[in-house]
Amino acid sequence: MGMNRRIFLRGLGGAVVAAPFLASLASRRAKAQSVAPPKRLIVMFTHYGCITNRFFPAKSHGPLTAADLLSTTLAPLAPYVGKLLIPRGIRTMNEWTAGLLRGQGNDTYGQASGSYFTCQPLTPNSDNPFDFSPSVKFPPLAMGPSLDHVMAQQLSPKGTPLLMRVGNVTDGPQSAISYSAASTIFAGVGQPTPVFSALTGLFQAGPMSPDSYQAARGKSVIDLVRDDLDTLSRLDMSNSDKQKLQAWTDLLHETGMAIGPECSQDTATRQGATQANVDAVSHGAFGEDVLTAQISDGLDGADVHSALAVLAAACNSNPIIFLKYPPNYLFKGLGLSTQAGGLATRIGTAEMVGTCMPGVIDMLLQIDAYYTRKFAKLVGLLDSIPEADGSTILDNSAAVWFQEVSDGCARNHNNIPIIQAGSAGGYFKTGWTVNVDGGSATLSNGNSESVCTPETSDKVDGTKQSTGTDPTLANAPVNKYYCNLMNALGVKAGEDGFPAVGGTAEVIKFGMYDKTEDFIHGDINPHVIHDPGEFTALKANA
Repeated sequence: MGMNRRIFLRGLGGAVVAAPFLASLASRRAKAQSVAPPKRLIVMFTHYGCITNRFFPAKSHGPLTAADLLSTTLAPLAPYVGKLLIPRGIRTMNEWTAGLLRGQGNDTYGQASGSYFTCQPLTPNSDNPFDFSPSVKFPPLAMGPSLDHVMAQQLSPKGTPLLMRVGNVTDGPQSAISYSAASTIFAGVGQPTPVFSALTGLFQAGPMSPDSYQAARGKSVIDLVRDDLDTLSRLDMSNSDKQKLQAWTDLLHETGMAIGPECSQDTATRQGATQANVDAVSHGAFGEDVLTAQISDGLDGADVHSALAVLAAACNSNPIIFLKYPPNYLFKGLGLSTQAGGLATRIGTAEMVGTCMPGVIDMLLQIDAYYTRKFAKLVGLLDSIPEADGSTILDNSAAVWFQEVSDGCARNHNNIPIIQAGSAGGYFKTGWTVNVDGGSATLSNGNSESVCTPETSDKVDGTKQSTGTDPTLANAPVNKYYCNLMNALGVKAGEDGFPAVGGTAEVIKFGMYDKTEDFIHGDINPHVIHDPGEFTALKANA
């Protein structure tokens, strides 16, 4: 058949191995109906927020045009404006404040990261925001699994997401975003080599039988053998044979994910996912700023990770893919000599009170622009690969750029910057910015330039959060957006509305709390989701 083992098991050959007594499979040439292209969630996560008043379009609710983006940090995304969705007015959970107003008193960094995709408090708890004694509140670990694992449990091979640490920086409790279970950080993959090797193992290398070709072209194996299974299920057979037939059917469901027709060496090469590029990233020194290092024409180290994420989507190897950028990175390739965390505070160090670094706003804007180019590159790669029905991988995905906080100095969690590309197969409204917290088209873009410009003060006090957004604004809980994403990809819930393996209901609840004030004192408050359901305004039919 000219197929490697992975395709043999996923294609019709796998059905033959699984059900040897179905003799008709050896010679049949099935006419199978096409299955809809798979849906994927592809996340890009970055630390320290952005200069919010330059980032968001002036319009916070309504149809988007390229002109709305051209004067903002998001200008590189203008070519894809019709496929963008900008959800505005969302708050992430467990904000650190000096007065213990909106979350725990553990750590301004750990709280943001650990609770971001879990919506769970951290343990151990501290009610003293300025006590950093390791014995009191370290390590701060989330009390439940994160979104990527909750979704992967139902959708991914072996129940595990693909998490790639761009830059190969190991995350500790202050920067980790992925938890496989309570207090259990998921490291993911730091080097691109193992991801590349696994994906190239799926490539078709020679001629296939007609049935196997149908499987590789996007036909489900279970569809290819459905007629035989239906016929056999109607036969008078022993209970033992019935149990075997059911076992084989279950196996086909588990191994029968279709491999896309674009899962090939040619696609990998066109995206930049080549052995040479992977080797260049894997062997590069972190201190040399591999993220911005030019690996090949038009690609830097970060783009190679994006190319692998896109190839994983094309090969349908995992529908839950996260690209996590490193914390406190030194962007030497951008001409910067201070790490990103120090620039975010505006001071140059982790201190929260001090004097502005000269030119710090321009430096932060350079980083914002870099991240936007990386997301635009990811979006462009996804949109360049066609699916069998004439759509693109982007059309059938939700590619989402999440940022750890809103403004990096205030470290506020309201008015969080989220940019989505792709409708996940028509589930989401695109070509729009949607203010889910009231629908106003004039929602504040924040106050990131209230200090450290020639016209403003050169003194910074991050504890006062003056560079953030008025805390009374943009507070719709991020939990609801996560429900949108889960329902879009087909995650199911139990009778209580929380995602559950084997569930049949729509997901309407996620996490422990959806009100950031409930995080104060840890988990002593009743576990309540005050506002269940999705953001209906984000859906295509809204």
